[in-house]
Order: sequence, then C-alpha cells, then structure tokens
Amino acid sequence: MGDSEMQCFGAAAIYLRKPERERIAAQTAPFDAKSAFFVVEPKEMYLKGVLQSREGGKATVKTLCGQTITVKEDDIHPMNPPKYDKIEDMAMMTHLNEATVLYNLKERYAAWMIYTYSGLFCVTVNPYKWLPVYDQSVVTAYRGKKRIEAPPHIFSISDNAYQHMLTDRENQSILITGESGAGKTVNTKRVIQYFATIAVAGGKKEQAAAAASGKIKGSLEDQIIAANPLLEAYGNAKTVRNDNSSRFGKFIRIHFGTTGKLASADIETYLLEKSRVTFQLSAERSYHIFYQLMTGHQPQLLDALLITTNPYDYPMLSQGEITVKSICDVDEFIATDEAIDILGFTADEKLGIFKLTGSVMHHGAMKFKQKQREEQAEPDGTEVADKISYLMGLNSADLLKALCYPRVKVGNEMVTKGQTVPQVGNSVMALCKSVYEKMFLWMVVRINEMLDTKQARQFFIGVLDIAGFEIFDYNSLEQLCINFTNEKLQQFFNHHMFVLEQEEYKKEGIEWEFIDFGMDLAACIELIEKPMGIFSILEEECMFPKASDTTFKTKLNEQHLGKTAAFQKPKPTKGKEAGKEAHFALVHYAGIVEYSITGWLDKNKDPLNDSVVQLYQKSTVKLLAYLYVTLAADEAASKKGGAKKKGGSFQTVSALFRENLGKLMTNLRSTHPHFVRCLIPNESKTPGLMENFLVIHQLRCNGVLEGIRICRKGFPSRIQYGDFKQR
Repeated sequence: MGDSEMQCFGAAAIYLRKPERERIAAQTAPFDAKSAFFVVEPKEMYLKGVLQSREGGKATVKTLCGQTITVKEDDIHPMNPPKYDKIEDMAMMTHLNEATVLYNLKERYAAWMIYTYSGLFCVTVNPYKWLPVYDQSVVTAYRGKKRIEAPPHIFSISDNAYQHMLTDRENQSILITGESGAGKTVNTKRVIQYFATIAVAGGKKEQAAAAASGKIKGSLEDQIIAANPLLEAYGNAKTVRNDNSSRFGKFIRIHFGTTGKLASADIETYLLEKSRVTFQLSAERSYHIFYQLMTGHQPQLLDALLITTNPYDYPMLSQGEITVKSICDVDEFIATDEAIDILGFTADEKLGIFKLTGSVMHHGAMKFKQKQREEQAEPDGTEVADKISYLMGLNSADLLKALCYPRVKVGNEMVTKGQTVPQVGNSVMALCKSVYEKMFLWMVVRINEMLDTKQARQFFIGVLDIAGFEIFDYNSLEQLCINFTNEKLQQFFNHHMFVLEQEEYKKEGIEWEFIDFGMDLAACIELIEKPMGIFSILEEECMFPKASDTTFKTKLNEQHLGKTAAFQKPKPTKGKEAGKEAHFALVHYAGIVEYSITGWLDKNKDPLNDSVVQLYQKSTVKLLAYLYVTLAADEAASKKGGAKKKGGSFQTVSALFRENLGKLMTNLRSTHPHFVRCLIPNESKTPGLMENFLVIHQLRCNGVLEGIRICRKGFPSRIQYGDFKQR
C-alpha cells in the first residue's frame, strides 16, 4: 500500500503506517547481519549493539551508546535487517525473540503507531493522549478491507469479525484483555462505535416504533454508551495502577439481523469485586459512586441519605485514598445521575438506588461491644442503626436484635444463637456487600431490558472486556479467580490458534508431529479446578463447621505440595506485615504468583444472616424487598435447573464463579474469536514513554510471546502454491 492508497485515511495516515520514503530508505540502509545483536543489560533489559567477539561461551558487544558488555553467549539475540523496522505483523520477522518484539513495539509507539499485529493477536499500547485515528473517515477507510490490505487497527479487527459473521453465518467474539490501565475499556468502546456506525439499524418506521415504546431516543450506541457512566460509578474504582479500573468483567453482545443491520444488545457481567466495598489497600479507593454522593453536588441528597461530605466519617470507605487526581467526582456524579434518567429508571427506583447506596456507606460505622462476663455482642449506641433502618425501610430494634441474636434452624425448630463481636462485624460486612452486589446485578438486568428492541436477531458479535493477570504484593481469593479466568482464556487461545494451524497441515498432508499447546496450561488449570484441586478443597472445607485457615492450608499442602509441579512453597519473605504473608505459590503461564489464604473460608462462604434477610424481604423500600424476594426467587428458580446446591440454600463464591466462568467459556467456544491485547507502557501515564521491563512482563503474561514461541514451532511462512510458482 503506497502513500497514494493511504490517502483514504486522511490525517490519520501518519499514525497508522510509516511513509513510503522511510520504507525505501530502510530497504537500502547498510546492515551487517553477522554483527548486529541485542545484548542483555540490567537497566534497560536489552540494548542494540555490534558484536565484537565470540569465544568460550562468552560474547562481547559494543552498544550503540558506547559501552562494552560481555555476557554469556545465550544473552545476545540477532537483530532483524532495517527493512523489518516498525513491521506491522511481528510474526513476519526473520528473528523473533523478546528483544526484537519489544523494540518493534517501542519504535512504533514512539511514532504513535499504537496498533501492531503479532500473528493472530492485535497488540495495542495505551498512548495516554488523544490520537485522530477514530473519526468517520477512518471508519470508512477500513470498511470491507481484508486484514492484510490495511494497517493494523481495532477497526480492522472489528470489520473482519463483521465480514466473517456475514459470510460464515457464525457468531463472533472479540476478546480484549490487558492489565489495569492498559486501555481495554476504551478499545471496547471503539468496537461498539464501529458497529454502530457501519450497521445502522432500520429506517424511520423502526425509529418511530422505538420512540412510541418509550425507549431511549438515539442509536443503540448511544444507549450502550449511556449505560457506561452508571456501570462505571458502581463497578469502577481506583487501584494501585489505574485511577478508573473496571472491577468487573463484561461481555457485551451486539445482535444483528439477517442482513447485518444492528438489532439490539445485552451485557453480561462477571465477578464484581464486592470485597472492595469493605476493604481497600492504602493506594486504592472504593467504588466511585460513594465519593460522588459525598461531593454534596445535590445538597438535598445529603439530607435524604443522612450523609456528610467527609469520607473520613465512614471508616469503611477511607482505608485508602479519598480523591483521585484524574477524576472530578462532581462531573462524574452529574453523568451518573443523567444516565439513571436516560436508562429509564423511575424516580422511585432512582431514590431507592441512592438510599441503598447511602445505607451501605453507614454500615462501616456500626459499633458493637462485648456484654460483661459473656461471649455476647450488644449494640454500642443505636444512632447508626437508626440511620440504616430509616434508609432501608426497617425497624431499628428488629435489625439490632437480628444481628446480635439471629434465629437459626436446628433440626426442626428455630433457636436463638448468641454472636460474638467479631461475628456480628463479619455479618454486617457480608450484608452490605450483598446489598451492593444485588443492586449492581439488578441494574444490569434493567439496562438489558432497555437495550432489547424486540427486533429479530440472527447473529451476535460479543466483546469481552475482562481484567488481565494480576500479580500484587498481596494476592487473595479475588486475584486467584481473575488469574484462573486468564489461564482459561489463554488455553482457549492456544487451542484455537494451534489446533486450527495444525489441522491445516494435516489437511495438506504435511508431515507434522501434533503438539497440544493447550496442555502447557493444563497443570495449573487442573490444580485449581479438578476434584481435590484448590477450589474443591476450599468448598469442602466450607462445609465443616470447625474448619479454619490452618486446616485448609494443611489440606492443600498434603494434597499437592511436592506432588504437583504447579504448586509450590512461597519464598520466605522478611518484613512482610503480619497477616500479609503468602501461604502457597502457583506456577501460572504468566509467572509464579504467591497467594495468601487468610480469611478465604469466610470470604467463600459469605454467609448472610437469615434473620436480617427476612427483615429485608418485608422492607418498606420497594427496591430492597424486590432484591431479596423476587430476584432471589428468580435466581433460585434458574438454579433448580442447574446443579443441586450442597447444604440447603448455600452456594459458595467459588462455586458461583466457576459456574459463571463455565458459561462464559461455552459462550466463547460457540463463536469465532478475535484477540486484542492491550499494554500499559509505563506507570506514570507519560505519553510516548515505554518501560522495557513492564512491557516484557505483560508480553509474557498475555500470551504474545507464547504465541510467537508456538508460531516458530510451526511453519512461519505460508503462501499459496500458485503465488509461489509465479515467484
């Protein structure tokens, strides 16, 4: 594609492909393949250099910045000729190694070319600034072009998925993964923008019908985008790495009619991190909505929710930071407030949403003390309970009684059970997390009702925006769930890419030793999900009343330590705070992660105080009663079809998570997948700067290097016989 063909991209062209001049210059640049090498260097990871000598298993390289380095022979890697500089598909490079991949991405990024292919992947680096590569002219330029006919771009992936859907009559999926802050959600929005632009739904009749049915005026894209501020207020928070991190995964399905016109959409969410409501690390913040309400932008809401504008009045919401530099809580609150109206929630529902959110905030301030001479909790003042009861439509005395003296079923009779102060504390936290999560899931149901146009659907393209691998200093059950999800997605990718690849060899009669690359990940996956694996032991322990963190840890070690290669002892660490030490390490494909099992049994059982739930069911706040009566009944009914729950109405967090993940994988397996990997280039949000170690770590984690490794085992170059003969 020469400069003339790039004209259709307008001003965006320079951000998409290097100009003809530069390409011609690169092809004639002098290059000595025998001496051009990358050398390993502790500060920069790899540097370009010229080989000076090679003997006795050592190599000496003079780097371009003038220092001379001698390393083991394995620590130098050949460079590609200049004609491969800034190549658009890295799988085409002659020498494929960590250094060549890193520098190709680095040099493209420095020229603001943020999208690059790597075999089946599209890799994208967060530019931390606005680039003019998403406007209408760019959409038009990618329309109907094959992947090889245009520069790499999220629109190219989208258009190819759309064409595949129409020609193969098959559902498609686009899997967008990456670390917190890498730009997953932004790229998800771009995919939706693309479909909304090229597949505009029906004519005037349909629009008139939609207007009559009281649906949102405007396009499906507007509706999906209107849902965003609400989902982000309740589902996004500041993490160590990212100011606006989605703490839930979402699979947005965009449905099309037989002719490829937009029909409707729906959103499925996964794994909302509800523990964040009651706990944050020091550099983090809880969900944005709490701080939006505390701005006092609508003073009448402060009175209605009995809250102040000081987050430190709410111990549960001020364990970390209370403001976020890059976010204006007032602006965000206005957007959330408008979104609730646009999405068609009634005034009554809206007040219900805010009241329940306010009540969650108050839960952290409830105090209990131990009764003299007995192991029994009693209220330490009733002021906070009165506020909660007012907001939740309950009777305050009943609420406190149910918390301190819950009634439980023993055999056939109901007995009153005493509670200690820590037990009541756990119970209060579990209840407010439950209210928050149920409300979030109910909002998603309501958004889906709004997005459903009742038009005939034939196919869908699903866009998966889900957290990438997480390796923190302190990894708990949430991280295990997220990392396990990624392990499964990587296995899905390996299987898809290489089974397809190898079946083609078989079809063409090429002699080939079949390799099952999905097996590379099997050890870790089986360790987590198989009978007597980590989840299975965790769920079993949850059924024993006397089980504790210690018994759980012992069982894990007895079962797996020394018997399963993927299960290891954590490295001994000095200076870790008490309660933060790791108990076991897992060998994930992305690296070894150490997990701490403190509190996992409680987290997993997540038991709710039944006496309080019964009060919720009779609440005078319609929304609360609905969440615990109708929604709970719907959930139970849909579960009846599924597996029977052990021990009455008791489903653990991990069992529910596995069920959801199973559904997601089944969904994905029924589609033709496309893969997008987002990279975060540096920790300081600096446009154009790439930190080598950070990027290599992600390339190892997200399977790009894994993909390249496997590409190399196959036949990297393929060409139709006719074309080959002509050459």
